[in-house]
Amino acid sequence: MLQNALQFSHTLLKEILTDYDHVVDATMGNGNDTLFLAQTVQPNGKVYAFDVQKQALLKTQQRLVDNKLMEHTELIQDGHEHIENYLTEDEVIKAAIFNLGYLPKSDKTLTTLPATTRKALDILLKHLSDKGRIVIVSYYGHAGGKEELTMVDHYCQNLHQDQYNVLRYQFINQKNDPPILFCIEKK
Repeated sequence: MLQNALQFSHTLLKEILTDYDHVVDATMGNGNDTLFLAQTVQPNGKVYAFDVQKQALLKTQQRLVDNKLMEHTELIQDGHEHIENYLTEDEVIKAAIFNLGYLPKSDKTLTTLPATTRKALDILLKHLSDKGRIVIVSYYGHAGGKEELTMVDHYCQNLHQDQYNVLRYQFINQKNDPPILFCIEKK
């Protein structure tokens, strides 16, 4: 059976991660990806998880505490465009994940934005290890969502093929704007 975008995002990351890797959850949300990353890179790796909403941080923190995975996980209440403020200059990131859109069951007017997402991608590419991956899942069925999707699509298409492989994964026969997944892999 074909995997949905969330399942496939985890498959793409699990293929490359070890328990020594440093990773980024650029959009913490309800903590699903942060928990997955913490489970995958513990006990020796490190997870940086970002969200601007206190609600997201608290929900994620509880999820990690319940699973005894807070150690080596840094929850940061800040926008992903500020990732460089939390990484050392020479720190290598093996993977990052974005879920673009809004926090489910919350204020739908508070969304990720094309400019901040682009800045975060620029920063992460500078820190990405060889064979590292950045997975972007775009939920675009909200005001401003299609503009962000267009930015991500153009950004990925313009990455040089000598340095990166880029995958776009989507269901094309589903209603209600099913999410589209992009995976950037550094060669």
